[in-house]
Parts: sequence; structure tokens; C-alpha cells
Amino acid sequence: MSDSEVFIGSIDQGTTSTRFIIYDRLARAVGSHQVEFTQFYPQAGWMEHDPMEIIESVRICMAKALDKATADGHNVDSGLKAIGLTNQRETTVVWSKSTGLPLYNAIVWMDVRTSSICRNLEKELPGGRTHFVESCGLPISTYFSALKLLWLLDNVEGLSEAVKKGDAIFGTIDTWLIWNLTGGVENGLHVTDISNASRTMLMNLKTLDWDKSTLDTLGIPAKMLPKIISNSEIIGNIAKGWPITGIPISGCLGDQHAAMVGQSCRKGEAKSTYGTGAFILLNTGEEVIKSNHGLLSTVAYKLGPKAPVNYALEGSIAIAGAAVQWLRDSLGIISSASEIEELASKVTSTGGVYFVPAFNGLFAPWWRDDARGICIGITRFTNKSHIARAVLESMCFQVKDVLDSMHKDAGKKGEAKSEGTEFLLRVDGGATVNNLLMQIQADLLGSPVVRPADIETTALGAAYAAGLAVGVYTQDEIFASGEKMKKASIFKPVLEEELRKKKVDSWCRAVSRSFDLADLSL
Repeated sequence: MSDSEVFIGSIDQGTTSTRFIIYDRLARAVGSHQVEFTQFYPQAGWMEHDPMEIIESVRICMAKALDKATADGHNVDSGLKAIGLTNQRETTVVWSKSTGLPLYNAIVWMDVRTSSICRNLEKELPGGRTHFVESCGLPISTYFSALKLLWLLDNVEGLSEAVKKGDAIFGTIDTWLIWNLTGGVENGLHVTDISNASRTMLMNLKTLDWDKSTLDTLGIPAKMLPKIISNSEIIGNIAKGWPITGIPISGCLGDQHAAMVGQSCRKGEAKSTYGTGAFILLNTGEEVIKSNHGLLSTVAYKLGPKAPVNYALEGSIAIAGAAVQWLRDSLGIISSASEIEELASKVTSTGGVYFVPAFNGLFAPWWRDDARGICIGITRFTNKSHIARAVLESMCFQVKDVLDSMHKDAGKKGEAKSEGTEFLLRVDGGATVNNLLMQIQADLLGSPVVRPADIETTALGAAYAAGLAVGVYTQDEIFASGEKMKKASIFKPVLEEELRKKKVDSWCRAVSRSFDLADLSL
């Protein structure tokens, strides 16, 4: 069978939409489909998804992508070797094993309803906010799944009783999808991969298993939790009733970890994914580096049951592309996200305007859930182009804050440089099509930004992991970044150093003014 007749499918389940992409052996997309699903905002700071709608979105995407590939002459039915899965992390679901129905909507990663739970734990536990950092690498924060699960256990009627009966089980979106894809109530597999597990606050980074001490402290029953597996292994076959059946699911990674694989990030290399939020990860190799500058220690990937674990430092930014969506949907300044580049290009600077998108607080490196969004420096001169440019700059300033912390934590030995001189930031995600955004990023970093020819590296990373497990790819092929770099676009900084420093200082002043605003009267 030729390379063009071997296919890998990739389910990419994001915060606002689901995609299914079919790749051939040469990692070329031959069929894809995307479906947006509903975002629910029951209260200020709350965000939910309907788990059943997410399941249906996967079903639709599979069918449509298969139809498109077949219509273009690709024999996917006989050539499809495996399915990979990548998903929004930390988003939390509990459901009934007996009925297959969710017991509450999925609580999304950026939801902040658990703020009071976090404050209480910080007061009660001897280590305060960092009590669990030694085991899981994560601070106590609304961000992580464990706190969302605690809220569900406390607030969903009948859930505690269902847990006692052994009927209620927990998972992040990867777990929910795999359980349904492999049979659901008919012996569906209850598993999660190591990268998603590392984001719950419940997995021990050293043992790579659920941490009993943490479970006991939080009062979370171990029987609710899925089995932890690697990112690249045959998990199980897709059951009857789906557009694709009998095909093995053999790759599973949280979206940011999948992007690291898709970007071929080895030790010392970093990538930034620009989506609803922005997520920067630096591969630290087989060493867990504890951050002293507001970052998270986490798993990068483990490409096989017997493969070594690569760890990472991560900086998570809650609001990146979501700020552009806000300009479009809430303010009506633009009618489509793609318009922001042209609008922002009409001015050469923000005119002294700084926008801090702390809609749900600030994540790394600040970790302030009391922060709220602000726009300062406005004068009579300010117009919508200045605000649009300030929104783009806010994304880039936040990435710079995280990378500055990474440089401090990892040190010079922890960073790989091109030809020994420059640190390159690999970028991906939908927002990177914006050339102005990429140039601003390079200018504010003072170092080059590299955009691959295929910016959808999250789905590609899941496909690589799945293909690796069934022998379609080798690790050497996946991490052959030299060839990929030849096709990449490189943005080099042109901003003068003195002006860069002044802008960064102004940004930091703006950020400090966003603190302690969560209790402003409605």
C-alpha cells in the first residue's frame, strides 16, 4: 500500500468547536470538517458545555470528513489505520455508567465558580496555595479539574449517592469521548492519558498515578477516576454506531501537549498555541523543573507505555483569541475575527492604550483570580483601531510574561538555540494567520517567531501519536524538525530595544491596575 493510501484520523475537540481531520501518511489533510457547539454562561464567570452536544459534534465531523475525503477519491475505508484524539484540558464531566448520561453540564477550564473553594483550601491547608505543588506541579486554582469536581460533589443533587453506588464516574473530555467511542454503557473504556491526568491536580508527576494523599485530603473517591495511560498506545476500537467502526484509538493528548508533538518540540524547545487562550510550553526533558516564577510543572508527553516521560514548564493564558471574539460578538467593533488585522494595521501604535483581558482573572505568571479586564490610556484621540491593536498587543505581552518566567526557571542550559545564538518560539493555532500579530510578538520578545506551514499542529500531533502506536510513523520522522523549518515563516524583531522596554514597563503597570476588581458592584 502506498503512502497516499494510508490514513490516520484526528479528533480535535476544542473549547468552542470540534474538528475531525483525516491525514495521509505524508501528514497531508485529505478531508476535514468542523462544528461549533454552544457555550453556556449561567452566571458571571461561569462557563459550561453540553457533553451530549460535544458527542454529537464528533459524530457529525467524522461523517462529513469521511464524505469529503471519499468524494475527492481517497479510499479511506480501507486505508484508515488509527484515530488520535486531542481535547480541551481541565474541562470536567461526571456521568452515569448505567445510563450514559451526564449528571451535570461540563464545567469548562476557564470557569471560576470554584474561587471560594480555592480560598478555603488555601486557608485550611498548611502549604496554602502551593500545598499540592510538590506532588502535581500545580497551585490551587479554579483552573484545574479537581476543584471543579469538588464543586460538583457539593452542588449536584444525587451525585454523592451515585458515587456511593459506584454509578457516577469522572473524566475530562478525552475520557468522556473515549468512553462513548468504545461502547459507552456497553463496556466503554474509562481511561485518561497522562497529559490530561497531569492537569487535574490529582496525578503525582513522579509516580504517574493518582496521588492517594491528595485524594484523601480533598475527599475525592478513587473509584470515580479513570485509568491513566500513555499518549501513544492502542487503547481500544471504535464501537458500532459511529461513522467509523473497528478502528483503533491509539493516540490521546491534551491539546497543548499534542501541539508540542506536532511542533516536534524536543528538550529545550518551546511552542505557543494561540486559540481561545494561549499556552506556552517549554520541554524540560526527563526532569521536572519546579517553577519559582509563576509557571506550572507538567507532563509534555510520553509516547508509549515504555517510553520515557518528557516534562514541561507551562504558562497558561486564559484570554487570547477570546478577546478578539469579544470585540466581534460583544462590542461589534469587527464583524469577523479576520478583520482585526486590517483594522489594527491602520495605526502604527496603540496611542498609549493598554488592554488587559482579565475577563476571568489572570493565569500565569500572575495567578490573580481577583483581576478583571481593563482598558487604560484612553484619550479623545483613541479610536477603534487603537483598541484593536491593543487587543493584539495584550496577547503578545502575556506570552512575553510567560517566556520571561521560563527563561528564569530553566536557565540557559534549559533552552535550545538556533545555531547557538537565538531562542526560537514556535507558534501555532488559528490566530497565527495574523501576520501583524506575529510581528508584534517578535518585536515584544526581541527574538524570532517561527510559524510552521501547517498551523493546525494540535490535530497533527494527535495523528502522529496515533500513527506511532500502530507503526505508521517513527519517532525520528515525527521529530525531524529540520525539514519542517524549511517551509516555515520566520518573523524577526525590528522594534528598538529602548522602546520595547518602555512598552513592557507600561504593560506591567496596566496589569497591576487590573488586580482586586472582582467585587466591583454590578
